[in-house]
Amino acid sequence: MTKVISFISRKGGTGKTTNAINLASVLHSQKRKVLLIETDTNYTVNSLRQLELFKSKSDVANYFHLVASEDEVVAKEIQKLVKNGDYDYIIVDSAGKTTDNGIKELTLTSDLILITTSLNQNDLLVTYQTVQDLKLAQQINSKLKLLVIPNRINSLTSKRTIKHALDELKVDVIDDFVPNRKTFYKASTLRVEKRYKPVAKHIVEYLNK
Repeated sequence: MTKVISFISRKGGTGKTTNAINLASVLHSQKRKVLLIETDTNYTVNSLRQLELFKSKSDVANYFHLVASEDEVVAKEIQKLVKNGDYDYIIVDSAGKTTDNGIKELTLTSDLILITTSLNQNDLLVTYQTVQDLKLAQQINSKLKLLVIPNRINSLTSKRTIKHALDELKVDVIDDFVPNRKTFYKASTLRVEKRYKPVAKHIVEYLNK
């Protein structure tokens, strides 16, 4: 059965896109059928894929599927894709907003929403507001799960410190974090980032529990 995982936040720049790419790459490397849908109208992921394919002379068939869409229609497209059952996972990299009607519809078609955040005060405030917006969706979609991914965290930061910083969000937090390293600022749609594998594992385990 197809699982729908959506990256949603009130604003851009929180790491949704790089995490979406890394998650898709890891799941694909594990022989899962993966589709990544990008709804940001800049379509940076699709442009990145085309550039990487051109430089590497690689065959697109060897990598996870990638398509462009828009927030206003993506929920209806997902419903059709889930019905067809061609994918194990559909991952959505949405634009930076939560109050848009298209995003509201997306929350009702998702199994899991991932919210990426750093530990700086501004990002934590945005994340708190995002969580509050999305908890309203859980009242309609009782199966919807919310999970926060600590992103761009200093590698020396303890899990206890991360937990303390995110406790006030009153939402589940992944038992890992994405370190503040250059490789995570510019993800590749062709290359699997090995450091992301534990994060992907925790995400799948949380989704399936």
